Amino acid sequence: MLHVENLKGIFVPVATPFTQDGEIDLASFIHYLEELLRHPIQGIVLNGTTGEAPTVEWAEVETLFHAARTVIRRLGICMPIIVGTGTNDTRTTIRRTEAAGKWGADAVLAVTPYYSRPSADGVYRHFKAVAHTGVPLVAYEVPERTGIRVPVDTMVRILELDGVIGLKDASGGFELVNALAGRSAKPILAGSDDLFAAMLRYGASGGLLASAHVRTEAFLEVYRLAEEGRYDEAEAAFSKLLPLIRLLFRETNPAPIKWVLAQAGLFASDALRLPLTPITQELQKELSAFLASP
Repeated sequence: MLHVENLKGIFVPVATPFTQDGEIDLASFIHYLEELLRHPIQGIVLNGTTGEAPTVEWAEVETLFHAARTVIRRLGICMPIIVGTGTNDTRTTIRRTEAAGKWGADAVLAVTPYYSRPSADGVYRHFKAVAHTGVPLVAYEVPERTGIRVPVDTMVRILELDGVIGLKDASGGFELVNALAGRSAKPILAGSDDLFAAMLRYGASGGLLASAHVRTEAFLEVYRLAEEGRYDEAEAAFSKLLPLIRLLFRETNPAPIKWVLAQAGLFASDALRLPLTPITQELQKELSAFLASP
């Protein structure tokens, strides 16, 4: 199981490869993980936004989990697997969290309940019920996708819950991480890729970053510099990654990342499940030009 003190460094939310007819491409998934996990990242997340969680069936998540664990064991490394289990239904989230725990997941990632727009108390009670499962829980705040913003006082209460080991902050600014400073000792992972270096300066313990699929070592170097307290150098190094991040998020994630992975030969196809669609020709040209540069 993942503990509070280990929620730091670079975590990568892995993508889910599909065949052209929309089925899980397990061969590509295994090949891709074998390459990704050669980098000394801290962990991976299955069934997150980058993994196209809204369109991946729960049975498919289980298949991907066991495949990932097999790859990790074959490589002989210690690599925690976090599974995205969050939905806008508390009972479903609990069932998925319990199932992930039985599979052997090291922790789960549960998003703030979306669409229903619950009250602050409803959000707190949701996380409390999920934390009661006993599976280490990382709360995930992403107002752009959920439609609500959790008040700071409520987030403090959530982080005080036994079983909640930290927070992925994709709130799109520094207000939350800054407000939590001194009010919670639990780690916060940056979830807004373009703010990664600045959030490290504000006290984030690392990042859960889709962009770290590409030039992974450069992201690891930014983290290493910040961990040593060399924040100016970290931000200077990060500035070289910002153009890449902006391209990777120009169109809806994970479409650009899947295109890059396919171009690198790690995925057989950049196929997505509807309603997501492949990236435009214009973005393909811009990404190709950037990736061809030194």
